[in-house]
Amino acid sequence: MTTQQDLLDTLAQVARGLGNGHRLALLERMAQAEASVDTLASTTGLTVGNASQHLQQLRRAGLVTASRSGKQMIYRLTDERIITVLSLLRQVAETNLAEMERLVSRLFSDDDADGALETVSQSELLAGLESGEVALLDVRPVEEFQAGHLPEAINIPLEQLEAMLEKLPRDKQIVAYCRGPYCALSHEAVQRLRELGYRVRRFEEGFPEWKAAGLPIQ
Repeated sequence: MTTQQDLLDTLAQVARGLGNGHRLALLERMAQAEASVDTLASTTGLTVGNASQHLQQLRRAGLVTASRSGKQMIYRLTDERIITVLSLLRQVAETNLAEMERLVSRLFSDDDADGALETVSQSELLAGLESGEVALLDVRPVEEFQAGHLPEAINIPLEQLEAMLEKLPRDKQIVAYCRGPYCALSHEAVQRLRELGYRVRRFEEGFPEWKAAGLPIQ
C-alpha cells in the first residue's frame, strides 16, 4: 500500500537533484536553450565527464530530458516551471540565509562603489518598453539569443561589444540583460558602456525569469 511517506520520499528525489551547485548551473544554462553535453560543460566550467554525471542525476530526478541528434545528446528542461522553482530557491535563500545575503551584496559591489549600476526591475522595464524610451541589449551568445529573447532586443555578445557599438541607439536608455540575476555578462556590458558615455542599466533578472512570468518573447 502506498503511504504518504512513499510520496514524500519520491518528492525528495527532485530535491536531491537540485542539491548541488553544479547541477543548478546546468539547469540555469538549459533555461536559456537546449544544449549538448559539450556546450553545457563548456558553459559551466565542468569536464564533459563530470557534466554527464550531473545530467544523469538530473534525468533521474525528472528535471531534464535528452534526445539524440547525430552523435550528440541534446538536453533540455522537462518543464518550464523548473525556472520558477530556481527563482523561488533564490528568493528564499536571499531572504533567510545570512551567508546568501552577504554573497549577493558582494557579487558586484567591488565594481560599483558609488551605486551607479542600480538594476531595473521587471515593472520598470515593462514601462520603459511601452513608452519607447528603452532599448534592450542581450549580451548572451548568439545561439542562446536565437532560441528566444525579449522583444526587439539587440544581440551583441559581450566579446563583440566594442566592435558593434553602431547598433546601439544614443537617444534611448539601454537596458542590458543576460542569463539571470547572478550573470556577470550584463554587469560587465553596463560598465563598459557607461565608460563610453551611454545611458545604460542592467535588468535585475534575465531571459528565463522574463519567460517564466509569461511575458512576451521572440
